[in-house]
Amino acid sequence: MLDAKQHQGKFGEDYVRVLASAAGLLVLKDDLDVDGIDLGFRASGRYGKVYSPTIEAQIKTWSRPSGSSGHLNFRGLDECQFNKLAGPDFTVPRFLFVVCVPLDNQSYAASITDGVMLRHLGYFVSLRSETPIPHPDRNRKRLVKVPTANVLTVATLRRLTETQSDW
Repeated sequence: MLDAKQHQGKFGEDYVRVLASAAGLLVLKDDLDVDGIDLGFRASGRYGKVYSPTIEAQIKTWSRPSGSSGHLNFRGLDECQFNKLAGPDFTVPRFLFVVCVPLDNQSYAASITDGVMLRHLGYFVSLRSETPIPHPDRNRKRLVKVPTANVLTVATLRRLTETQSDW
């Protein structure tokens, strides 16, 4: 049996996998997590001038979300993790996906008459315009403002991937 933290993290990753599957995207997973990326997503075929556009994401879960003025105030990244997503110097666009989950893991999913409902919502943010921290410390957290308008859905995940060069 998974401990509570493992269970929550696995659910968050699987939540995003379900969206990618529904979007018709390929899900990529490195054999080791050494670069701060949990999953990659690829659209097959040609999109504009690009074949097989791809994005990468670090996925975090949060059971006690807080925020203000249209943003979640996410404090779940340490400075080293932040630096693996921040700045424009990545070949493949990187995103932070934050999946807000219920406190009670028995409420993660529910069977309803016409399907399965996953709780609650995922959000995305690009840190491309952020400046990496010069001397990052794993013991210091970095606040990330995640717009609540950036809901991660089948359509937005597909759009992020297909238009990856715009990001």
